[in-house]
Parts: sequence; C-alpha cells; structure tokens
Amino acid sequence: MDIRIDDLSGAEIQKLLTEHLEDMHTASPAECVHALDLTELKKPNILFWTVWENTQLLGCGALKTIDNQHGEIKSMRTTSTARNKGVASTLLSHILDAAGHKGFKKISLETGPQDFFAPARKLYKKHGFNECGPFSDYKLDPYSVFMTKTL
Repeated sequence: MDIRIDDLSGAEIQKLLTEHLEDMHTASPAECVHALDLTELKKPNILFWTVWENTQLLGCGALKTIDNQHGEIKSMRTTSTARNKGVASTLLSHILDAAGHKGFKKISLETGPQDFFAPARKLYKKHGFNECGPFSDYKLDPYSVFMTKTL
C-alpha cells in the first residue's frame, strides 16, 4: 500500500468523497452530517491522504488541526472493493504517526451511533480511542459518537 498526500484533484478521490457524503446523508439528518466537502478538505489546516495499490484507489483519510496540541480525524473511507483488507487500519496508524510528529497530544473524531458506523467505531476502539463528550465546535446530538485518544 502506498499512502500519499493528495490534493483532491483526481477523479477517483472526488468520486469516493461524493460516495462518502451521500452515505453520510443517508445515515443521518443533514444537520447532523459533519463530513467535509472538497472545499473544506482543501483548507490549510487539513492534511489529506489517499491509499493506493498500483493505480487503484483503496481509501482516504484526513487530519484536521484544531489547535497546536489537538487534531481531528476526518473523511476516513475505504473503497467497497478494499474493505476488510487492512486499509483503514494502516491509514489510521499513518495518521496517528503524523499527528504525533506534528506535536499533537490528543486526537479526536466524530462518527455515528448507527449500525452503519459499527465497523468504524470498532476500528477506532481497536486503536485506543475511547468515547468522550463533544469537542471543538461540536454539540451533543443523537447522531454523533465522539471519541478521543491521548498520544
């Protein structure tokens, strides 16, 4: 697997992120969807990676800087053909390493409580994340599960 910083200009990643946003809107009411669109993901406080095997896109994920000690994982997604092959785990480890190199002391994320998000919650728990309250600008809502990990 080749993990690389991505500028979000490729058709493959744009398609995957469109699929991601559509799934988020199917799983949650619009006001409870916290997934970022392409414009938001291109902001300077976000590092965005894609995972490739040769020319095939396998997944993506991002690290958003909240402040100089706190980061947030955004837009973790694996393609349907690459699921259950360790892509998300490999990318999450990469993002956690990058967060440590940036000097972050804590990394957090928001996901959903629905069955659709169960694999994501299991992945994050496996990597040492624990449930917490809302962080940054988030508010408590029934469609969000907040998780954090001390680095």
